[in-house]
Amino acid sequence: MNKKLFWGIAVAAVIVFSILFFPWKKETAKEEPPKTDNNAKWQEAEHTPYGKYPETVTYTLGKISGGNHSNLPAGDTYEDNGYTRYLKKMLNIQNKDVFELEDGNQYEEAVEIAIKDNNLPDIMVVKGQETVQKLAEAGMIEDLTEVYEECTTWRIKDMYASYTDALLNSGKYGGKLYGFPDTVIDHGPTLLWMRKDWMDKLGMEEPADMDEAMNYILEFVNQDAAGNGETIGLACTPELVAGSSETYSADGIFSMFHASPRKWVQDAEGEIVYGSVTQECKAALEYLNTLYTKGVLDKKFLLRTSENIEELIKNGKCGAFFGKWWAPNNPLMESYDYDKNAEWTPYFFTKEDENVLQEYETFEDRLYVVVRKGYEHPEIVAKYISVIFDYSRYDDKEANEVNEYFSLNVDPTARPLNINVDYRDTLYQTTENIRNALNKEKPSSSLTGLEKSYYRTCKAYLDGNLTTANAWAAYTSRITAVGTLVDLNFKSRQPLPLSGEGLKVGEDLLKLEQQTFIQIVCGEKTVGYFDTFVKEWYAAGGKDFTQKARTAAENE
Repeated sequence: MNKKLFWGIAVAAVIVFSILFFPWKKETAKEEPPKTDNNAKWQEAEHTPYGKYPETVTYTLGKISGGNHSNLPAGDTYEDNGYTRYLKKMLNIQNKDVFELEDGNQYEEAVEIAIKDNNLPDIMVVKGQETVQKLAEAGMIEDLTEVYEECTTWRIKDMYASYTDALLNSGKYGGKLYGFPDTVIDHGPTLLWMRKDWMDKLGMEEPADMDEAMNYILEFVNQDAAGNGETIGLACTPELVAGSSETYSADGIFSMFHASPRKWVQDAEGEIVYGSVTQECKAALEYLNTLYTKGVLDKKFLLRTSENIEELIKNGKCGAFFGKWWAPNNPLMESYDYDKNAEWTPYFFTKEDENVLQEYETFEDRLYVVVRKGYEHPEIVAKYISVIFDYSRYDDKEANEVNEYFSLNVDPTARPLNINVDYRDTLYQTTENIRNALNKEKPSSSLTGLEKSYYRTCKAYLDGNLTTANAWAAYTSRITAVGTLVDLNFKSRQPLPLSGEGLKVGEDLLKLEQQTFIQIVCGEKTVGYFDTFVKEWYAAGGKDFTQKARTAAENE
């Protein structure tokens, strides 16, 4: 998905979007009533994680919404749902959304306009470390250093520390904290999802490795497992590499060859290089060309969109694609609803070894929560994070509605603030705890609130008492998919920090890269042409980007 730069929208566009998205007058939370009678309570609320305000504090919010209304239960809204009701009960705070836009270009454009007009809501989520620093430099957002120290719990601090100091430092400017970063827990590798019922129908055993799995997919096509001559091969979009908006990629193949396209990596010699120009990437493209030539890779992948592939999966015409552990939630729930005999199973064939390239993180796509300069209660963001990501999960035995949202597949965009704060390895630890409780190896009473929610849903599904698509997705994602990684003791390397401006490769180089990848995969160019592409990439500006990345690494 192409993203516009935060500071580059033309004046005409500003006027148009201002009319569309900002029809309100500059509005902030109402002045609080005099605090003389409740001074102690106000002081406690303003300087502690869980202190409750004696009067309701309303804050204006720039809201990232989600598709399908974030899968919220009927009757719930973004201002009145399990999260907002819990926050009102615990802290006596209430969001008033001044704009609600789906994650993507529209939301980012709306934020750009708010910044240009100096008309920020009290609280909003922005994208990228550079954006936080520019807002801080312009004096538009609050210093949250003291807020972080006073109003986040020890556990929240511990969560941030599990990512090393680099993550929290990415939200700082001049040594002071201006943005609370999204933690982006380790979501594990890309898995190969296959129709196990098709494998059974064709008399196939469990695939032993990627090559055998690819041969199975070819047989799906040759023997028309879907029927009516409509079976497609391995589903993929022309993007090939998963980005912020791409679901159906060839990432599993790149990972098999330890390639990291579109990421900065450290090669065997210890030098920082762009992952798309490495020999590992060349080997992956050669393999993909073989898959395309044989007919394993969908012959029409150049014409596919994510929406089109979702329809093919739902209607039983696709039997294999690469996806993360949460694929049962999206898109496979619709497949389950359409045909409960469609049995999807995840496979992971790439194991860690000494040849894996060390990746870097630039924080350019990271989300941050910021507070408008002058807002009376900047501590709200720290209290929100402490209550939602610590107290409700670990200590509150009655936070059922909030925690059940997870097993009900309610999207995180249902929360007022679309970030997550948790331990980096929580995905694996949580799943292991749930499995141990299901196997009666530990008491369910020892589970956290979030774990109990999944436990109850998964147990009801296993007992046959709950057969909804949500229950199937909860079990298949957490227990089957993540369980596969737990059994393999998979632990991905933590990326090294890479801070600085100008590290995001330009659109012209990305276009050159995608065009070359497609040409090699489809056989329009030989695999040997990859070396020519590398030279062109460096000559077209890649050399400068690489030097910036190496300089940034030296300064860490």
